[in-house]
Amino acid sequence: MQTIKIERIVRSKRKTIALVVTHDATLVVRAPFNTSLECIDKMVSRKISWIRRKISEIASRSKQTIKEFVNGERFLYLGASYQLCIVDDPGCDILLNDMLCISKGVLPNIREALITWYKSEALKIITERCNWYTHLTGHKPVSIKISDAKTRWGSCGAKGTLNFSWRLIMAPLEVIDLVVVHEVVHLEQQNHSRLFWDKVKSILPDYETRDRWLKENNHLINIP
Repeated sequence: MQTIKIERIVRSKRKTIALVVTHDATLVVRAPFNTSLECIDKMVSRKISWIRRKISEIASRSKQTIKEFVNGERFLYLGASYQLCIVDDPGCDILLNDMLCISKGVLPNIREALITWYKSEALKIITERCNWYTHLTGHKPVSIKISDAKTRWGSCGAKGTLNFSWRLIMAPLEVIDLVVVHEVVHLEQQNHSRLFWDKVKSILPDYETRDRWLKENNHLINIP
């Protein structure tokens, strides 16, 4: 009997079932619109050893320390780690140089201020990367938006809207490019067919290496 709890089922126009164990060790199933629950349960049962192994791997990782937002804590930006330094006046609320300087004036809401800054940086850089890759492919999105998604790094809407989690800004640029290319190619191929992956590979021949980094380190690009 199937004993693994399915946290969420995401239905779309995809043609196959995909099982995803998220960074918080929960199971998400992505399936075609017409897939029955019985079919999904059978797939989960067939893959139960793999699912348990992935959940065990994630659970065995050392848990992230809850951020206290004090001097000396380290935060990621584009894959690099920066030490937090709370100062009287950095010239603005948040300034990044060799350290991540934050004005003590925002201390009552420092977590929200940092996330707002991350979102602003994510929109700027991800938009730049989207523009670069849409120039290569010739397919331009209707809009680019930054979301608060925790387990889905990017998505492509049916009307050509692209959405990206702000948490991506903590990942290395080559990993951001992977997610950007994935969604940009969806503007042309709205599935995960061989044509889709061939197109991704033609743009990023090492996409599998980048994807491996994201799967192995996605628990790091978050603010607990």
